[in-house]
Amino acid sequence: MKITVINGTEKHGVTYKLKELFLRNFESVAEITEFYLPKDCPAFCAGCTSCFMRGEDTCKDYTHINAVEKSLMQADLIVMTSPAYVMHTTGAMKALLDHFGYRWMPHRPAAEMFGKRAVIITQCLGAGAKSTATDIRHSLSWWGISKIAVFRGALMSGIAWNDLPEKKRTDFTDKVNKLARKFARIDYSKPARTKISTKVKFALCRFIQKRIHKIGAPSLDNEYWLDNGWLGKNRPWKNDPKRKP
Repeated sequence: MKITVINGTEKHGVTYKLKELFLRNFESVAEITEFYLPKDCPAFCAGCTSCFMRGEDTCKDYTHINAVEKSLMQADLIVMTSPAYVMHTTGAMKALLDHFGYRWMPHRPAAEMFGKRAVIITQCLGAGAKSTATDIRHSLSWWGISKIAVFRGALMSGIAWNDLPEKKRTDFTDKVNKLARKFARIDYSKPARTKISTKVKFALCRFIQKRIHKIGAPSLDNEYWLDNGWLGKNRPWKNDPKRKP
């Protein structure tokens, strides 16, 4: 089993501790690869659209993005962590997600993503954790991932783990371990079920791509859909190499 973790900050605070508690349940059975932002993706997306128009390998930050993407593609489980910064995910996490705009379903989604599972871990005081998780969930769902679980902790960002009241540490530990045990019981030789909501998104994108193809307006995205057979009867959730015929 392979797990890829993307940490939205390099700070070792409460979010980091929650992530460590979660991963502890997989240490003996999984190969874990971690990325820390902004160290492993130090530049912002410039919005040049080169990835859309000419391919992701033309991105100025391709070296960093390619390393992360390769790990994501190989992972059985993806773990994304971020504390809430001003009611949203960290700027470093947002910068990384922007770089993967070309992997959104309207463009060139990876078939591998449709069978994957993901966990989002975040914490802050009040409602910020919900909006932070939503920021990350948007990208994951538009990549094609249907199975997404979220751990949200209501706590002031910036406080050290050891400064938490013992009752709060115990409560967090129990909840994170419960979530981890749930994901540890999964048979990762089988892909996650693709939800109806994901299939509807795909159908809408397919309709657009079919219209583009019909009017003869070729693009890198349209050629990608055509090559994958998605304008015909093929579907990414049916083509997953792990899925049994």
